[in-house]
Amino acid sequence: MVALVCLGGGGRVSWQAWQAHVGAGTPGTYTSVSEECRKGVCTSTGDFVASDGGARRTDVGLTGGPRRMPPGATAPARDVGAPSDVYGTASGGVGLVSVAFVLIGAAAAVAWAVMLVRAFRRRHNGPPGGEKGPPLDARR
Repeated sequence: MVALVCLGGGGRVSWQAWQAHVGAGTPGTYTSVSEECRKGVCTSTGDFVASDGGARRTDVGLTGGPRRMPPGATAPARDVGAPSDVYGTASGGVGLVSVAFVLIGAAAAVAWAVMLVRAFRRRHNGPPGGEKGPPLDARR
């Protein structure tokens, strides 16, 4: 389950966060239009404008930016093609956490595959050591 969640659900998001972390994508400025805070966690929705003035996206979130983005606040950001977010350039931690997330998923997938192979071998080869013992009928 861990492998499916980490790799299946988070793989694309992790890749996009990593791309922003290494400086890929279109640089620009994110401007907050609204902010909603619940239980100490605030999310902002706003607009992104590319530095060259070309690309403009509206109604996007900012991942990896400042904790608080009240309406009118701005932050440097990168657009890497995520459907609903742009990424803050000030926080490199989002990319690193995303890579860790994928590595955990990959480790879980490898562990799961090893367990399946071992279970398959035990089922077809008998107990370890190659001794099969007497048939169940003979033990009575």
